[in-house]
Amino acid sequence: MLVVKLLRTYDDRGTNGEIWIGDDLVCYAIELPWRENVRNISCIPEGTYPLAKRYSKRFGWHILVRDVPMRSAILFHPANNAQKELRGCIAPVSELTGEGKGIRSRVAFEKLKEAIYAALDQRQDVVLIIERKEKE
Repeated sequence: MLVVKLLRTYDDRGTNGEIWIGDDLVCYAIELPWRENVRNISCIPEGTYPLAKRYSKRFGWHILVRDVPMRSAILFHPANNAQKELRGCIAPVSELTGEGKGIRSRVAFEKLKEAIYAALDQRQDVVLIIERKEKE
């Protein structure tokens, strides 16, 4: 099983995170702020979720976050500004530039997708674990 960890830091304007696979920091993440899991305006709850491949005309091949309570079509896809480009999804970014903002999202997304798809292609289960980042 491949475990992808998303360690979050919450802010009123957006949620930032680090995406880890094992001991490797793969990239960062941006999401909407926490708004009680309300569709289209909130990031999803902390927890453990299976990941799967998904294709759409809009995003091409991307990553589906499955079994999110009271939500559907939660994806990992490229975006650099959570407030303008996300409706509950998670965007990998290469560098964080502010609350819910980052740069070079497509590069980070491809890196993450490559690791997850490689495991899925080997018929491994892949899970996303979302937790609050502990203060350092």
